[in-house]
Amino acid sequence: MSQSLRAVILAAGKGTRMKSSLPKVFHDLCGRPMLSYVVQAVREVPATDVLVVANPEVRDRVEAMGLRFVVQEPQLGTGHAVQTALAAFAPDDTPLLIVSADMPLVPPGLLAQVAKVRADSGAAVACVTAHLGPDSWFGRVLRDPSGRVERIVEVRDATPAEARIAEVNAGIYCFDQARLREAVVALSPDNAQRELYLTDCIAFFARRGEGVETVPAQREEDIVGINDRVELARARQILQRRILERHMRDGVTVVDPAATYVDDTVSIGRDTTLLPQTHLKGATTVGPGCVIGPNTVAINATIGARVTVIQSYVRDSTIGDEATVGPFAHLRGESVIERGAHIGNFVETKKTRVGAGAKASHLTYLGDADVGEGANIGAGTITCNYDGKKKNKTRIGKGAFIGSNSSLVAPVEVGDHALTGAGSVVLRDVPPGERVAGNPARTLPKKDPV
Repeated sequence: MSQSLRAVILAAGKGTRMKSSLPKVFHDLCGRPMLSYVVQAVREVPATDVLVVANPEVRDRVEAMGLRFVVQEPQLGTGHAVQTALAAFAPDDTPLLIVSADMPLVPPGLLAQVAKVRADSGAAVACVTAHLGPDSWFGRVLRDPSGRVERIVEVRDATPAEARIAEVNAGIYCFDQARLREAVVALSPDNAQRELYLTDCIAFFARRGEGVETVPAQREEDIVGINDRVELARARQILQRRILERHMRDGVTVVDPAATYVDDTVSIGRDTTLLPQTHLKGATTVGPGCVIGPNTVAINATIGARVTVIQSYVRDSTIGDEATVGPFAHLRGESVIERGAHIGNFVETKKTRVGAGAKASHLTYLGDADVGEGANIGAGTITCNYDGKKKNKTRIGKGAFIGSNSSLVAPVEVGDHALTGAGSVVLRDVPPGERVAGNPARTLPKKDPV
């Protein structure tokens, strides 16, 4: 759009139907709070000045997002919310886009269309309408015999005949600011909820012949409003479909979209395949050519190129190129699995680096450890990192061989190319190239050359 535009996001509703201590507009939706999707949409229109109307319960969270806001106190309806917002703007001729914070699926293109229709027509307001079923809680659009909009009636105030009207008001508007300022001054709480309705501005304009334009929503899902957890789940389902379709169009294979869950915050490279029951959450990035899943969870994980992760849980950790993980592995606590390393079944790492080409294939716990390149960690190995007071570090050198069921009691270091025999309990450092075994582990005699 060439014309500048201001936006007001109405986020002061109490959301009591959510039955939650968390404010409604901050409920999670595919990795982001509901409000953030609406903020993103109005900024993409673009609106150059965005103001959130908040209530006291959400103001701290809105401020933490770095958003400009005003507090509506008390909450006396949408008309009062807009009065509060207008008091924060110096009067000018900048059009005002208004949208509710509980409509996270609204596309920027629809908002831009509303603004364009109002600008092109010179109307006092353009608003989005849709044709929905009789159970909709949206206000009904009443037109005169010629088809001109006369007013919008809220469901609680509608007669039975009005409630049967299919055309509804979606709650998305673009106003001529000067004429809006006149209209909100004239609002009255003469209605079922004893509130100031923003929708009453429509009748104000119609009576004065100032022009009310409507923009039909092409898809019902674009104007979904969220009032309870049932509607939140439906919105999540729609948004998840959109996210997966975007990734598939960018070259990602999703074998079963109905059983795959990817947050909006996730990045995935081309030619990666997501198998069923894969969950990618938070600030996760996945490189190209990977196979993730089935039954895999990755949260705030960084996964390189050509990585395979099978039936595993990865959190706050990094997996290098061409590494393999799983099945049934658990990586956490900023673990780093370097290029070509292998973490096998029932292996857990916590705050551990596993060097390039190293292997821990079976039944192992590596906590607060540093494993050198090419080392081999035998089945049943444990780094005993906690002494009852603090966590201690274990260091395993390059090319070291740790025998099955070894217990490495930290702090301890096993040198490059050293070896521990099966069942060893290592209490002291093992020098490079040395072989130890036993409980406690002792140096093995060197073999005489043949």
